[in-house]
Amino acid sequence: MPDIKFGTSLPTDSEKKAVDEATESYGPVTLEITERLVYAGHKRTQERRHLLLPALHSLQNTSGWISPGGLDYVCRVLEIPPAEAYSVATFYHLFSSQPPSGNQILHVCDDIACGLKGAEGLIDDLKKEGYETKPSPCLGQCERGPAVFIQQIASHDSVVVDADLEQINKSLNENSENDSIKLPQAGSDQLRLLARVGIIDPNSLDDYKSHGGYKALTKALEMEADQIIEEVSKSGLRGRGGAAFPTGVKWKAVADEKGKTHHLVCNADESEPGTFKDRVLMENDPFALIESMTIAGIAIGAEKGWFYVRGEYPVARQRLSEAIVKAKKFGLLGDDILGSGKKFEIEIRSGAGAYICGEETALFNSIEGFRGEPRNKPPFPTTNGLFNEPTVVNNVETLANIPRIILDGGEAFAAEGTDQSSGTRLFCLSGRVALPGLYEFEFGATLGEILDAAGGFSGSGSLKTVLLGGAAGSFVTPESIDLPLTFEGTRDAGVSLGSGVIMAFSDRDELTKTVLRIAEFFRDESCGQCVPCRVGTVRQEELLIRIADKNSVETDISLFDDLAAVMSDASICGLGHTAASAVRSALNLRLLETQK
Repeated sequence: MPDIKFGTSLPTDSEKKAVDEATESYGPVTLEITERLVYAGHKRTQERRHLLLPALHSLQNTSGWISPGGLDYVCRVLEIPPAEAYSVATFYHLFSSQPPSGNQILHVCDDIACGLKGAEGLIDDLKKEGYETKPSPCLGQCERGPAVFIQQIASHDSVVVDADLEQINKSLNENSENDSIKLPQAGSDQLRLLARVGIIDPNSLDDYKSHGGYKALTKALEMEADQIIEEVSKSGLRGRGGAAFPTGVKWKAVADEKGKTHHLVCNADESEPGTFKDRVLMENDPFALIESMTIAGIAIGAEKGWFYVRGEYPVARQRLSEAIVKAKKFGLLGDDILGSGKKFEIEIRSGAGAYICGEETALFNSIEGFRGEPRNKPPFPTTNGLFNEPTVVNNVETLANIPRIILDGGEAFAAEGTDQSSGTRLFCLSGRVALPGLYEFEFGATLGEILDAAGGFSGSGSLKTVLLGGAAGSFVTPESIDLPLTFEGTRDAGVSLGSGVIMAFSDRDELTKTVLRIAEFFRDESCGQCVPCRVGTVRQEELLIRIADKNSVETDISLFDDLAAVMSDASICGLGHTAASAVRSALNLRLLETQK
């Protein structure tokens, strides 16, 4: 693989065709003589650099790997130095720099939830059958694991859930998928964001409209942009991705940036172990998200939005793509939305297997065609975001609340939940519960109430602990059963709602193995840019092994505290800041002491 300069390898005809198709819609970039003199050609390069990720996806799908000849061809087409393109291609888990041994690659989730469902045994079975198999971090299918993501050469990717050898063989031989939705609360009058999930046909625009779809956009087009932002501010809506930043404040900051191009980005790259809420919304109510983004774009003055979808979500990507096409066909997207004269377009970008790209600035770099490494802040995205221009980043669940706020008003939305936590929240339940799946509750419901809704504890033994908030969250004991799941309630308890993960474990589960898996996850997913995180996540795993072997030696725990403080204080982004959170809580609760 040429990592410094152009090599002598040539692309195949199929690789050239794939790259050309991935880039042709943008056409050639005109380079004026003044630009050549002032920018030395750099501007032209930057204008097409954002096509690198789609081009790499095309190569991977066509050949099953990023070949030297294919990569060289991409670099010549996009005018990107080979060293830089190679650096990007090798950054992502879903791109391979080695030719495949067969026609498909099976990525089997061996993370926490799927591990409880027998993922290790499934990996052994598949290897015995001769499949090219790779263990994978969480695939976002935690309620229906074990899960397998299948990359097929010259065909579409697929996911098999509740997977066993028979299911996988059937999927490969019949080109079928078992993407059925499990929504325990389906049809309940209490649902807001999930009201249409499992009820409507996600591919039908007419079905969406018959259930209230696009009424909010129609109303928003009659409002001034600042009126839309005012209603969002009144609602008290806060980000549902973990940071919980007030949405109205973020929108207004970008809207107030005059004389610059504004961007809207939907962060749909959820990769937190135990999290699958955004996937459920995208797969089962895609038009709602298209409508939500359109309203947000109009409010902040953006004419284009970017949907960054996790690479392991092929069903979500397909349904969103089809929804965009249908919305444009009927004037709900494009140059003249419903005859209003307002313009908004949406482009989908697929991730390629990198947890770090869920961090907003790393996501910008990924879209722009660079390694998905976080940027230092300040400056903040509201002034210097995507393409160094003012940008609003919201995750899927946050945006999904917008139509209801517009239709009912911000004050009505704020009346639900608590004073500091308005509206409803989605919770991803998995592990040792009777009815795993996605649940929706008003803010203020307790941990016990949500566990009861999921049928309570299920399995042998008794409830030992609950992982709250995901791998970057905290373990809590059954004594926290009355904890109100609000921003303020969890903050006062020293824990975090995070991405809405609630994962239950029994006293017979191998908790030491679980905690070590969390440490391993952060070690693997660190982008390596900053020393505190790159080195700290490795040392964290080493210390954890030592502590577990010695049954919690106090000197080692003290050393761990120092390490956690350094990572939290000195890392560039949230991955390093929170990498020790769950592990530290496990040590505090002495979950490892009884399980050498």
